[in-house]
Amino acid sequence: MTDTTTPCCAPIAREPLPEADAADLAVMLKAVADPVRLRLLSMIGSHAGGEACVCDLTDAFDLTAPTISHHLRVLRTAGLIDGERRGTWVYYRIIPQTVNRLGALFAPLAEPAPDRPADLELLLA
Repeated sequence: MTDTTTPCCAPIAREPLPEADAADLAVMLKAVADPVRLRLLSMIGSHAGGEACVCDLTDAFDLTAPTISHHLRVLRTAGLIDGERRGTWVYYRIIPQTVNRLGALFAPLAEPAPDRPADLELLLA
């Protein structure tokens, strides 16, 4: 049997998450773990002008308006979106700092973490 080594990817975190950060991020991850909420978040984030009227969101789903409102409230409570009432409609926009925190969890580091070798290798048997 021959041993082969393959370079591994860079670690995705510099250090373990503190307890408070893990709790905050878990709320956000739970909010986007639902397919409807994930679609709503992507629809709001990709909408022209950076914000979407609730009237633009409801037609994309075969759900009642109160159900869509519930999902938007969960996203808002998690700090992922914000809304502003204009007349009879509410316009939603993503909160970039919060969404970027989620994205940073899964983005590989450009540089190796301190006290870690630059080239990690996995030993494949």
